[in-house]
Amino acid sequence: MSQNDDNNAYWSANMRLIKISLIIWALVSFGFGIILRPMLAGIKIGGTDLGFWFAQQGSILCFLALIFFYAWRMNTLDREHGVDEE
Repeated sequence: MSQNDDNNAYWSANMRLIKISLIIWALVSFGFGIILRPMLAGIKIGGTDLGFWFAQQGSILCFLALIFFYAWRMNTLDREHGVDEE
């Protein structure tokens, strides 16, 4: 595999990971917290409805999980392609 092919594979995997992360972010923040909130109103969690919970706390927890997942996956991807920091 040439250096150019390896670079393209690395950036392709990187962009795929970014796109998936952005889709999850949009689904959780806009989808569950705003657009689908009326449909989630009947489900109770923590004394309030699920749509409100996603808008106030669930999206923040999801964002934190996405940050840690992205960092872990990028470290793995860097090691696989030989561009890690160590």
